[in-house]
Amino acid sequence: MPASLVQFVLRMLDWLAVRLLRPEDTAPHLLTGRRGEEDAYFYLRKIGYVFVARNYRSPRNRGEIDLIGWDEDVLCFVEVKTRTTHDVKPAEAAVDRKKQHEIRAVARDYLRHAPDGCQWRFDVLSVYYEGPQASRPSFELFKNAFSMS
Repeated sequence: MPASLVQFVLRMLDWLAVRLLRPEDTAPHLLTGRRGEEDAYFYLRKIGYVFVARNYRSPRNRGEIDLIGWDEDVLCFVEVKTRTTHDVKPAEAAVDRKKQHEIRAVARDYLRHAPDGCQWRFDVLSVYYEGPQASRPSFELFKNAFSMS
């Protein structure tokens, strides 16, 4: 099934859920973040990433990795940051030292199960919903955004 059809079906189900189901007690910024991760997944698939995990958590460490996938022969740990405006600071700036530390720790656990000699990197994808085209996000991908050290 083409990714665009899957994305359309998911959007329709979300639309129906909003209209037919009781409203969630979820904060609006969390809903925006969830929507951003969905759109990020489909955007990265469209440009060639092949995913093996979403919202990966390690039993040993705190934190999670939003998306894990292959960009050709490189395993990528992708952190997605979603914003509705550029006004305050760039979304990727939210991946500070503390967040990087958490992502590194979870990635180390994941890499224990990866093939020997596997190439890998950390990517950050900023997703923006703003302006008259707020229903269609814009994306900024930062490949190799930070290192393991």
